[in-house]
Amino acid sequence: MRLKASSLEALYALLLLLPFLFTLGVFFLYAFLRAMVFSFTDYNLFDPPRWVGLANYLRLVQDPLFLTALKHSLAYSLIVTTLQTLLALLLALALNRPLRGVTFFHTLYYLPSVVSTAAASLLLLWLFQRTGVVNQGLSFLLGSLPFLALGFVLFALVQGLGVAWWRRRGRALPLLDPGLAWVSLALALLGVYLLGQVGWVRPWEVRVDIPWLTTRTTFLGLPYPLWAIILMNTYTTIPTFMVIFLAGLKGIPQTLYEAAALDGASPWVVLTRITLPLLRPVLFLVVTLGLIGTLQLFDQVLFVGGAGGAPLESTITLAYYVYGNVFPPGASPRVGLASAAALVLAGLTLAVVLLQRRFGVGERGWS
Repeated sequence: MRLKASSLEALYALLLLLPFLFTLGVFFLYAFLRAMVFSFTDYNLFDPPRWVGLANYLRLVQDPLFLTALKHSLAYSLIVTTLQTLLALLLALALNRPLRGVTFFHTLYYLPSVVSTAAASLLLLWLFQRTGVVNQGLSFLLGSLPFLALGFVLFALVQGLGVAWWRRRGRALPLLDPGLAWVSLALALLGVYLLGQVGWVRPWEVRVDIPWLTTRTTFLGLPYPLWAIILMNTYTTIPTFMVIFLAGLKGIPQTLYEAAALDGASPWVVLTRITLPLLRPVLFLVVTLGLIGTLQLFDQVLFVGGAGGAPLESTITLAYYVYGNVFPPGASPRVGLASAAALVLAGLTLAVVLLQRRFGVGERGWS
């Protein structure tokens, strides 16, 4: 019996989809159902599961460590998603211009995203040690404040005098004329150097010794180790979203920008009336991917908490809370509790994405 052409095409499509459907069914659907069942039981991987009903969920809301992990996950997701979206968009707008050598900068800015999580975490540990680059850089910056302040004053003075002189000669220069600004900057640097040589200005003796990774000290309600992870993850995820924004910008017809230029539209009007409205589907994709990825933060917490020695309460997230209950050090696995926490994480991720779609950036615009 011969199959019809349409049936044969459907068979080929099914064969091509089989690996994906198998992975989806076994590692996602089956695993989700098993986790749902385990969340209502007391199970340690060795003894038979014992039905306990909603006890695991009640235990979660009474566990201070879970509430801390929930707070960290939500705060981390909000901060990192906002930062990486805004910075990636600004970087894409800058690189979307017809500049010479722009391909080189595309490659340069994308490099951080190809670094593995382990390598990025080790780099984070190196940068944020008490004697690391971050503390040394802050020490140098704070110690150089007298030179920076003097340089700013000299620059403002020379620039102001230069603009006033040219205006008196009948040439209306803007206050921050680029050509004059370079001359003012050079003279200001020369003045700072000479005054430093004669000893009229000296650096401050400042030594920054912040224990970024081994403290429970908080800033704006979040511990320092978590802020270190926020900075590193924002830096490494911006390039990926920058590429997505660039692809969206390339799809905007240039005729719209040409028409806006003929009408005398300002850059701000072009950005808010043309670029952003046409980038709404891309914005929706970037924000959604950012929320999903940040809520599942795990790798950096594992590295910073293990090799970095960060206190658990300073870095724990919901994903690490699940891991810690399945593989607790020196204790029996708490699979039921971990499964309940995993389902809470899944439900939270779905709820945040739906709320973002309803009240934030939607596929067709802002709600």
